[in-house]
Amino acid sequence: MTMNLYITRAGFLTSVQDLGRTGFREFGVSRSGALDSFALRVANLLVGNDEGAAALEITLGGLRLCFNDERIVAWCGGGFDVQVDSRPLPPGHRAHLQAGDELKFGQPKIGCRAWLAISGGIDVPVVLGSRSTDLRANFGGFEGGALRDGDQLSLGKFRRSSRHAGTTEAISSWTAPHDWVSPARLDPTLRFVRGCHWERFNPSTLQRFTSEAFTVSPDSDRMGVRLDGPELRRTDESDLISEAVAPGTIPRDYCRSWHGSATSRR
Repeated sequence: MTMNLYITRAGFLTSVQDLGRTGFREFGVSRSGALDSFALRVANLLVGNDEGAAALEITLGGLRLCFNDERIVAWCGGGFDVQVDSRPLPPGHRAHLQAGDELKFGQPKIGCRAWLAISGGIDVPVVLGSRSTDLRANFGGFEGGALRDGDQLSLGKFRRSSRHAGTTEAISSWTAPHDWVSPARLDPTLRFVRGCHWERFNPSTLQRFTSEAFTVSPDSDRMGVRLDGPELRRTDESDLISEAVAPGTIPRDYCRSWHGSATSRR
């Protein structure tokens, strides 16, 4: 197996992810997969991959890598400063890299994650129908965990076809709309659907929920996001029966915080 990709610096948290593994939650197996599946799909299509090909999910930047052969790359996600040998690579743009070229992710100005697709895809073993890394259970992806400095990964075959025909300049000019590839905003509008317990909160609490700011706590991970903010009280503080939640559910706990479920749910 040829190792085409060399990780010079792995950054804060970089892992191999695809669209995740489905059909195993009843056995306690997380779906895993890219936290923004749309961003992953767009990046993959830009480089000519199948939309669900395995790619790199980069959290908070710091990633540096290079290849030992030619590849086409594209990324989508937060407001990162990404460079190819000191040349800027905006989100949603393709770049044709030659052997030895270095790609570097700086720290994000907006958002915290990006998805980097590489022509051919990341060639790691398929486990339970997916190449995604389950970071809690330590399986899948590359050796079951986050990438480390010095790791070497194998890539799928670079299929030079009509999709890839043309010069480097022509390839670089193919782009996706900006609102597709970098949706992070300083002041986004988050829409929600009322849950079955909505009426158990008093009006002042509901007003605070829709008007005041919440901050993502450091006590967050790919399983869920903990939000710190104003205390939100129910009219009835009796215990609620534990129940299953859908992706994106915001259940209130008994502290001054809320939880939001994310992709690596169980």
